Amino acid sequence: MKIEKIISKKEQQNLSPDEVLKDLISGNERFVEEKINDKDHKSLVESATGGQNPKAVVLSCVDSRVPVETVFDQTIGDIFVARVAGNFENTDILGSMEYACKVAGSKLVFVLGHESCGAVSAACDNVELGNITSMLSNIKPAVDAVEISGERNSSNKDFVKAVVEKNVKLTMDRVREKSPILKDLEINGDIKIVGGVYSLKTGEVNML
Repeated sequence: MKIEKIISKKEQQNLSPDEVLKDLISGNERFVEEKINDKDHKSLVESATGGQNPKAVVLSCVDSRVPVETVFDQTIGDIFVARVAGNFENTDILGSMEYACKVAGSKLVFVLGHESCGAVSAACDNVELGNITSMLSNIKPAVDAVEISGERNSSNKDFVKAVVEKNVKLTMDRVREKSPILKDLEINGDIKIVGGVYSLKTGEVNML
């Protein structure tokens, strides 16, 4: 299928949160199977000049190996993407999510972690370096919450994996706690807040 126009407001409004989630997961399956949709980027750019109606907002790590639109087979105008090392929430990201859902009409908040996350590994190792120290403090609650045998540092791959998953789950919890707007939208069924972890080995997004 060749995509030539961005999603319209009517198309966005007619989507349910479950349908948007299914669309992203189906897109990831196409990515894994190397069957992504053909896209006319020139036409998409032109059609986007009149506004945008993205289906979802994805909070992802900055990692260059996780190109969010690509791994979900989305294109121009389809999704908002917020990125920060370690895919945690803060005031600016929460405000961006509130804009995406309450103002722009997005139906899904997706917190996307990934395996072998450098920020998570650094938090596990208590790295201290400039502003990175403060940034990693946002991931420390996940580090502290994981109980596992063996070394509690990045040399223990099972520990890092568990912290990656816990960090996604805690971020989802804090989004609900810190944003009454998003919490109410979810309670009312207007949006869903979900999370998953991207596999660097396979390209697959595994839902949590």
